[in-house]
Amino acid sequence: MNKNKDLSLSEVHESVDTTTKKRTGWRRIFAFLGPAYLVSVGYMDPGNWATDLAGGSKFGYTLIWVLLMSNLMALLLQGLSARLGIVRGRDLAQANREAYPRLVNFILYIFAEIAIAACDLAEVLGMAIGIQLLTGLPLVWGVSITVLDTFLLLYLQRLGMRKMEAFIITLVAIVAVCFLIEIILAKPALGEVAKGLIPHGLSKEALYIAIGIIGATVMPHNLYLHSALVQTRKIDRTDAGIKQALKFNRIDSTIALNLAFFVNAAILIMAATVFYKSGNSDVAEIKDAHRLLPDFLGNAAPVLFAVALIAAGQSSTITGTLAGQIIMEGYLSLRINPWVRRLITRLLAIIPALIVIIIYGEENIGALLIFSQVILSLQLGFAIIPLIHFVSDKKKMGNFSINLITRIAAWAIATVLISLNIKMLIDEAIPVFTAPAFFPKIILIAFGLLFVSLLIYIVFHPFISKKQEDTKAIQMHPDIHELKNLEVPVFNKIAIALDFSDNDEKLLAFAIGQGNANTHYYMVHIVESASAKMLGQESDDFETRKDKERMDSYVMQLQKLELASEGFIGFRNRAKEIVRIVKEVDADMLVVGAHGHTGLKDFIYGETVNSVRHELKIPVLVVNI
Repeated sequence: MNKNKDLSLSEVHESVDTTTKKRTGWRRIFAFLGPAYLVSVGYMDPGNWATDLAGGSKFGYTLIWVLLMSNLMALLLQGLSARLGIVRGRDLAQANREAYPRLVNFILYIFAEIAIAACDLAEVLGMAIGIQLLTGLPLVWGVSITVLDTFLLLYLQRLGMRKMEAFIITLVAIVAVCFLIEIILAKPALGEVAKGLIPHGLSKEALYIAIGIIGATVMPHNLYLHSALVQTRKIDRTDAGIKQALKFNRIDSTIALNLAFFVNAAILIMAATVFYKSGNSDVAEIKDAHRLLPDFLGNAAPVLFAVALIAAGQSSTITGTLAGQIIMEGYLSLRINPWVRRLITRLLAIIPALIVIIIYGEENIGALLIFSQVILSLQLGFAIIPLIHFVSDKKKMGNFSINLITRIAAWAIATVLISLNIKMLIDEAIPVFTAPAFFPKIILIAFGLLFVSLLIYIVFHPFISKKQEDTKAIQMHPDIHELKNLEVPVFNKIAIALDFSDNDEKLLAFAIGQGNANTHYYMVHIVESASAKMLGQESDDFETRKDKERMDSYVMQLQKLELASEGFIGFRNRAKEIVRIVKEVDADMLVVGAHGHTGLKDFIYGETVNSVRHELKIPVLVVNI
């Protein structure tokens, strides 16, 4: 597994080898399949449910063509995203950072984080609603419980990429099967469904829902995600190998995104058949749909509905976190612990959700879900336009730059999406400007100017910029230079943190290996009995006495080997005491053992190594034991 931190998703970069000779025929194809399924879950998350239910119950089958159009857009755009990752070995955030000035990149980063937060908001609300529908738990508690999936993501990341993909595909399958059953129970009129595939004009209200559907389908964070996930496959870097990877990823995307289209269409068709046709056109919220389903489809339908909702929310929250990691690392070169990243993202979603529930009540959750999808749609231009520029660049993409027809289609999609967004902004702005309040007008004007100015800049940037992008590549490390001053350090005072177990010999051996004939060794052990933690140096319990005896024995044994040594016993807090003693003896190196605790065990057993390492300015040799 490649651990180079310059790479996108470095923990799993090229972790699935498609080049091995054992993979032939279908096995080779299956080795490529997976990334698009992780992407597709973003196309069937709870935000989609809200817009699909609203569209189906209010306008019947008439918005199915919007779903189809969104799916075709998604197929093309996700293909471009995969192409960028496969050919250039760059995710979209990294490519942006190479191409644009720092200020522009920072604004793009903020917009991308807003999109992640909006997406996560939909997932939080969807899962909370699903939990409430199954258990009756208040929505506030359901929202709070969703923070626990941080640990699920940690666990899945430990298992590896293929197992994470299998877990996600299982959840997607649950959603698909649940809605297949719902559609069979609903028995829609197929002729009327087919008419809904014909494009037609939209009213102001229908346009708002349509943009929500597009925002929920063609999601900006998925473009970042796909360009990174395809790099989890190790491919043959020849022209033939890249062409094969592009072909199989196209198959992967087609199957996965058409499955997502089926799920979204099923939700809209179900809403149209069950609610719109029966006169319940005001069923625009998930909870209303769940409550009314038994009247039309029987008692099994609500359970299937709630299970599918939880599965959709859980699967999309995992991929949303990966997208957040890609965006932060790509734009800022900032890599933080996955659970910290997940916790920050989740809290950014939970806080507004809790505020809305507590202040405005649960009845406004549906509107918040749709609004989150509209925010996603507003971010699309800032992801699509750079992507089109990058994959059109013959200098960077070589023979794999997109052809003229694909370029025209991509720009047509970008034009449609941006035009719809601008029209929606104007429609929503008119009531604000007719109102007497002054401050909202200023905010709206400022946002509008920023929105339009940034769009214009990134559209024309390749044509007006004279800067050579090659010289502006991401630099996480200094340029390569001649090694002239290799001064080998000499360690004269080495401290060793011992745990008085069978591991002590290994730690002492490593420490001695770093020393020389004049090195003085300081052995450190922290007593952690209940008495020691309470009384400190005054402790005289059985464990304290035995630990002192063992330390004396180690000192004598090292001295017999003609090694200068001393022993120190500390009390109470393990990390603080190790740091105190090391500083006290003025050691110039510390040798410490790592037990391999990860995830939840770090919370239980503590993270001594990290705590000590951050407090000391000297080299710390960590020995796996």
